Amino acid sequence: MEIQNLYQSSVQVKDKSRQARIEAGQDALTRVIKKLTGVDNTQSHKLVRQALRDYSEYLTKYEYVENSEGELKASFLFDETKMNQLVRDANWPFWGNRRPQIVLWMVIEDNQTREFVTRESYPQLERLIYDKATEWGLPILVPLLDLQDRLQVGVPEVWANFSEPVENASKRYGAERVITARIFQQPASSSWMLEWRYTDALYFEPQQLVGDKQVIISQMVENLAHSLLEEFSISNSSIAELKTDTITIRNLRNFKDIELAKRRLQSISSIKDVDIFSRSEGTVEFVVQHVSNVVDLKKALSLEQALSIYVDPNAFYHVENDKNLTYEWVGK
Repeated sequence: MEIQNLYQSSVQVKDKSRQARIEAGQDALTRVIKKLTGVDNTQSHKLVRQALRDYSEYLTKYEYVENSEGELKASFLFDETKMNQLVRDANWPFWGNRRPQIVLWMVIEDNQTREFVTRESYPQLERLIYDKATEWGLPILVPLLDLQDRLQVGVPEVWANFSEPVENASKRYGAERVITARIFQQPASSSWMLEWRYTDALYFEPQQLVGDKQVIISQMVENLAHSLLEEFSISNSSIAELKTDTITIRNLRNFKDIELAKRRLQSISSIKDVDIFSRSEGTVEFVVQHVSNVVDLKKALSLEQALSIYVDPNAFYHVENDKNLTYEWVGK
C-alpha cells in the first residue's frame, strides 16, 4: 500500500516558543529519516548533524495541533526531494512509499485467560503497537475483532497459527502480510515471552522475544521493520542516476483506467516520470524513469494492489522473470 505522511512527523511540545519549536523540528527531522531508511540513531552522522543545524532548509511547513486531552503537538512537513537527497548523500538505503499492509492478530495469556489484544481489551498495548508502527513507517493494522472477524477466527486459531482462517479473515483489510502473535508470562518468572510469525509459508519461521511486556512488543515491531527494509529497500548504489524501463499493463479498458494506472505509477516514490508509449486493445506501454534497478522496481510494483503480474493463459506454465514488467490492471 501507499504510505501517506512519510515526510511528516508530529512532536509534543510544552509551548509555542521559538526554542521549543526548533527542538521539536530537529526531533521531527530525525524521525522522518528513520522512516525513510529504517536506521535509528542517525544523529551521529555528520550530514545529519549539519541538517539539524539547518533544519529549516528542509522544512516545508509546520503547524500546532492540540488534542482532546490538551496535549500540544507541533506537526512538521519536510521537503521530499531534499530529504531523499540527504538519505542518498549519507549512503543509507532508501525505503519508498510502497510498503506491505500488515495485519497483526495478537493473543495474550494473562492470569490463565487467553484473549485478543484489541482497543477494548488492552488499549495500552494496541496503542503501543500503532505508535511504534508510526515511528518506523509501517502500515500495521490490528483487526477490529467484530462479529465478522470472530465468525472466522477465534483465539485457538491465532494461538496455534492456523494460517487459512486467519488469512481469509484478513482479506477484508487488504492484507499483504499477515502475522499471528502470542504473548504469555513464563512459568515462575516475571518475564514475558512473545512468539510471532507470518502465516505465509515462505516466511513461516517463528520469532521469539523475552522480557518486559511492552519492551518486547516494541522490539517485535522494530524487528519487523528491519526485515521488511532488507526486502524492499533500494540500495544507495542503485539510485545514483535515472533509469528508463517500459511497463506494460493489460486490461485497461478505457481512458479512465489508463489515467488511474498512470497516477498509480506516478505515486511510487522511486518513479520520477511516466509517459504513455503505445496503446492497443486494452494494453498500454508506459515508459517510466526511476531511481532504482529493475528488481527494486518490481518490489515496489508488487505492493501496488491495483496491479498483478500478468500470467499468459496460453502458456503451459508460468516462468518468473526478474526483467518481466507486464502486469494486469485489477484496480478501480
